[in-house]
Amino acid sequence: MSIFGNILDKIFHHAGHRAPAAAPSQPAPSRPAAPSQPASPSPAQAAAPDAAAAQPVDVEAVLTQMSIAKGGQSNWRTSIVDLLKLLDLDSGLEARKQLANELQLHVAADGSAAENLALHKAVMQRLAENGGKVPADLRD
Repeated sequence: MSIFGNILDKIFHHAGHRAPAAAPSQPAPSRPAAPSQPASPSPAQAAAPDAAAAQPVDVEAVLTQMSIAKGGQSNWRTSIVDLLKLLDLDSGLEARKQLANELQLHVAADGSAAENLALHKAVMQRLAENGGKVPADLRD
């Protein structure tokens, strides 16, 4: 799995949701409707299962909760290294280079402060694009 896929998995599964981009969706097996049931569900029945899936994951709340659970010493809001460590992922230079390549981010020298800041913002932006609720100050 990609590093960004692992980030999605850790945050979205921690929140009790399935990450939409982490794995391809597979259609549910179909089975014929019982003779006593109508062939199509009512609008209320059809919307109920999708309501939980449509709820965005509050990325800030999940990461704050994880940080508190680990002693609250993480600077995950601004540091890509701390964010990766908080998620129990490799935060070394090679992992960050791979993440930058996955996100097609090439703004400065590998491992530089400028690249690390841009990488953090790019991760937050991509989390938002994949169904996460991310405050603007973490994306901009």
